[in-house]
Amino acid sequence: MTGSIKRILVALEFSDYTRETFDYAVSLADSFGAELIIGSIISDRDVEAVGLISSMGYEVDGEHYIKEVKAQRRAELETILETSPYTQDHIRLIFKVGHPVEKLLRMIVQEKVDLVVMGIKGRGSAKNVMIGSVAEKIFRKSPVPVVSFRDPGSAEQLKKRIRLD
Repeated sequence: MTGSIKRILVALEFSDYTRETFDYAVSLADSFGAELIIGSIISDRDVEAVGLISSMGYEVDGEHYIKEVKAQRRAELETILETSPYTQDHIRLIFKVGHPVEKLLRMIVQEKVDLVVMGIKGRGSAKNVMIGSVAEKIFRKSPVPVVSFRDPGSAEQLKKRIRLD
């Protein structure tokens, strides 16, 4: 890889592995002296599902859903940042609504990101699924290197699957 790493994008889905993925990205950003951009995508499919529920007469709507998800994610992030050793002036949060792969790829280009950090499992992952579809597509399509964070549980599962002959 040529050049230095000045901007790192950590894609957070605010799942069970958010804290560990964030801490790993912070350790990389700290070692490179890089800015850390937190990218959080609210899936347009989730917003459409809320719209469908609304059309059935329930009192919910997509705008309210987006607002609530952003508020929940900001609150969770504030809790994480309280104990983070990385200074908040080196961290930016970007929320987008849309197709997660498309929005993350655009973010990589628009923000001139040098490295992406993401977990291998997302919100909907079952225990035996080792890589999420968003992560898999980003690994294949990203114009910059992607570091895949493995939480300790996933790392142990992967080690057990490897046979040493």
